[in-house]
Amino acid sequence: MKLEVKKIGNSTGLILPRELLGTLNLAQGDWLYVTENADGSVRLSPYDPAFEKGMRIAEKAMKTYRNALSELAK
Repeated sequence: MKLEVKKIGNSTGLILPRELLGTLNLAQGDWLYVTENADGSVRLSPYDPAFEKGMRIAEKAMKTYRNALSELAK
């Protein structure tokens, strides 16, 4: 898919076709994240790598402290 970079007001942006919005399950106001790849390319995705990293850390902590969290939940 080829997208044109356009002037939008005082900014520059991309207009995403409806089909792409449907594929990515995006609506107006949602965020897209840019990931730079080693080969110099970029990836646009609704997936937030920082959030995923935080969730992995949280899951590890919950597993490690499962007993303490269980007691605190009482």
